[in-house]
Amino acid sequence: MRVVAGIYGGRRLHAPRGDGTRPTSDRVREAVFSALGPLDGAVVLDLFAGTGALGIEALSRGAARALFVEQDRRALAVLRRNLADLSVPAPAAQVRGGDARTALRTARERGDHYSLVFLDPPYRLAPALGDELTDGLTGLLAPGARVVAEMDRRAPLELGLPCVLDRRYGDTLIRIHSATT
Repeated sequence: MRVVAGIYGGRRLHAPRGDGTRPTSDRVREAVFSALGPLDGAVVLDLFAGTGALGIEALSRGAARALFVEQDRRALAVLRRNLADLSVPAPAAQVRGGDARTALRTARERGDHYSLVFLDPPYRLAPALGDELTDGLTGLLAPGARVVAEMDRRAPLELGLPCVLDRRYGDTLIRIHSATT
């Protein structure tokens, strides 16, 4: 697995062993970022970050900073290793260990706003998280923000945000939503 394009383009990313983390494939990342277009100055929230591939790709393509949130300890260690191997500066990338709900609540309390959010929860949990994630994102999305959700087509993550793109790549479904604000 490699960073597809940008300043870190071609650089290798590590993934934890086993099937506990399912990194977004290079092909799917390339398609997502092609659909998103320029990211200059974007402020990114990468929930369920895993290896950090989506947030790292955004930083590589011009995002100003990214907050990576991951609960799994093995994935968290690999995420930190990926950022260190790429020499991503600390101000541009912050990593928080913990669950998505707590991260959303903390971000709201701090008054954070994001222009791009990646949601890639474990596929088995996705169908039950739609309302909770939609509510959690309320107040965190900057005007014109986009939310990219990756899911298994057989277990979709239904968000209460307008969907502007719906694409399938094998069993992977990508939906890009827009902020309603």
